[in-house]
Amino acid sequence: MKLLQIPSIAIEQRIKQEIEENPALEDAEDADEDQTDLADDSDELSDDSPDDELEYDSKDDEFDLNDYIDEDDIPSYKLSTSNRGADDERKEIPFASGLSFHDMLLTQLGLRILSDKQDVIAETIIGNLDDSGYLKRDMSAMVDDLAFSQNIQVQEDEILDVLRIVQEFDPAGVGARNLQECLLLQLRRKEGEESTTVELAILILENYFNEFVKKHYEKITKKARISEDELKDALEEILKLNPKPGNSLSETTKTNHYVIPDFIIHNTNGELELSLSSRNTPELRLSRTYMNMLEAYAENKKDKKKKEAFMFVKQKIDSAKWFMEAIRQRQNTLFVTMNAIMEYQREYFLSGDETTLRPMILKDIAEIVNLDISTISRVANSKYVQSPFGTFLLKSFFSESMQTESGEEVSTREIKKILSECIESENKSKPHTDELLTSILKEKGYNIARRTVAKYREQLNIPVARLRKEL
Repeated sequence: MKLLQIPSIAIEQRIKQEIEENPALEDAEDADEDQTDLADDSDELSDDSPDDELEYDSKDDEFDLNDYIDEDDIPSYKLSTSNRGADDERKEIPFASGLSFHDMLLTQLGLRILSDKQDVIAETIIGNLDDSGYLKRDMSAMVDDLAFSQNIQVQEDEILDVLRIVQEFDPAGVGARNLQECLLLQLRRKEGEESTTVELAILILENYFNEFVKKHYEKITKKARISEDELKDALEEILKLNPKPGNSLSETTKTNHYVIPDFIIHNTNGELELSLSSRNTPELRLSRTYMNMLEAYAENKKDKKKKEAFMFVKQKIDSAKWFMEAIRQRQNTLFVTMNAIMEYQREYFLSGDETTLRPMILKDIAEIVNLDISTISRVANSKYVQSPFGTFLLKSFFSESMQTESGEEVSTREIKKILSECIESENKSKPHTDELLTSILKEKGYNIARRTVAKYREQLNIPVARLRKEL
């Protein structure tokens, strides 16, 4: 069950861990190519009785058990081999390297002529900036930090003076304490370019920031005594600004996360084909050396030390066989479950149209494959499927059902898709309210309540009508 829950990206690490802990288990690709498959032989040797053991001359056994008991004495490079050929495909992802966001600011700091005290304060400020470039730490807290860690007594005014210097660094807006200050810092660098529009934008952010955030445009035009066209030009200028200036310099240092699918679905002339992603699941087999050891020690079990060695080797081989069987069962369960999901949602995987998704819960698939619901839940958890229309989280295909006016059972995901399309096609100057969206859905045959529409809208990360309004 634990192996079933592990996604494809982590199963390779789990297998490597097992190989390191159990020397009787080995990766078939790393072993010699001329060794034969010992799966059939291992079944015969699993019996506890020594009568079934193969004949083996113990004097030919040059293997010392202490070599494996004292594993820490063996360097890791002596236990690994590489059989990759020159023509083998190597899937490597190049990563861009560069200075981090904080290093970039420290470089700019080095170009300024500051006193030693100011230099330490500036480094403290830069060290307290978050990834977005904001200073979230209180001035009083930085005063205490400098006093305790650097033994430097400073006043808040001194920190503010140095902060203004840091706010002159690139990118514009860095060192701001809130969004309003960040946007104003960027606009003030533009003063003189388009003076009228930029000055109006600064006026709006300084005096009517709350109205701007809540999109109360009528209040702004009345209080500022400006026309709607002037407000539109000012808003366009504000929307060009970067609300997270730090991100522009920290992109190269962020770790790139790539989704490795557990399942791959191909559409071959209208026929769906399912395959498991085996790139992260190496082929396993029993160690030939440990099999030979088992044969050797089986004939000398009367000797107490030989018997202990026999039990040790047998335990390792049994553990390796159990792990191999567990991996095999995991692959089989994953394939059977995903195949049932693929057939259940066949229309979607053929067309890619979300409105063709059928309502599906864990119980539906559990009944098809005759497995427990908890098993299906483990399969759906953290697993990804690659289809001709993109790579998706498997559990995203599970959804509740809802009945239309015609009595047809539809997926809630289908309703969300239609709701999203309605909002995309709306007039942004007069966006649809939740009540109007409810009426539109009812006209389409989806009889749902307004609070349900609001819940679906929030799940789609779509703001309320007022915040979607544009001039």
